[in-house]
Amino acid sequence: MNTLKTTFLMGALFGFFLLVGGLMGGEAGMAFAFVAALAMNFSMYWFSDRIVLAMYRAKELPPEAAPRINAMVAKLSAAAGIPAPRVYLVPMPVPNAFATGRNPANGVVAVTQGLLDILDEAEVEGVIAHEIGHIKNRDTLISCLAAAMAGAIMMLASMARWAAIFGGRDNRGNVVTLIATAVFAPIAAMLIQMAISRSREYMADDAAARLTRNPRGLATALAKLEAVSKRHPIRGGNSATAHMFIVNPFGGGALAGLFSTHPPIAERIKRLEKTAV
Repeated sequence: MNTLKTTFLMGALFGFFLLVGGLMGGEAGMAFAFVAALAMNFSMYWFSDRIVLAMYRAKELPPEAAPRINAMVAKLSAAAGIPAPRVYLVPMPVPNAFATGRNPANGVVAVTQGLLDILDEAEVEGVIAHEIGHIKNRDTLISCLAAAMAGAIMMLASMARWAAIFGGRDNRGNVVTLIATAVFAPIAAMLIQMAISRSREYMADDAAARLTRNPRGLATALAKLEAVSKRHPIRGGNSATAHMFIVNPFGGGALAGLFSTHPPIAERIKRLEKTAV
């Protein structure tokens, strides 16, 4: 299923680049977009994980620098039957975590400094088990591709706005189309993120409950992470990566919740507590 999703994402990005390139520059624009789309698809497949880690200035935590958390990762990944992911630290006070890597052999678990500061050991273990669940389920490649694709779509929407301002190809119909592209492209990016991430979060929660045999550890961690994220959302991050985190790091009110890339935390906690009975 994830292979089909990956193929769909890469094909959709390719087609979108061609569409906007044609609108902005005719045949020449489409040819340029064709080359750009090939380069984008190649770089997203091979380097999307590195791009996300660099975006948040994550640094690797070798075993000698963080023996406790590396031992935890090794134990949980052995229970999941996958190679131990590398551990990265994101220097942010907001507590959160994400996983990345195009397959389990290249898996990475990234945690923020804030997460290590406010969670106890059982809660940290629950969060790490959730991220290892993503890696085992091979969600990480599709998440990185979705983040890169959403960012690329928003970039193209910005280009379309400028093209519309300056008249596109001096054709009124094309200008109208460019304006429509500028308006609806970000919505398409958001829908892509939502479609991919919501069901995968429940599956990763279930995996964490099985790996730790302590669903309440993750449940209490989720409650703490949501409370802090609402009060202190990430500033300066890229919203295109929101779906990669265990909890939406950009906050938002009730209306934003209708369009969230994550299922409701209350529902996730409720499901975890049922498995603890």
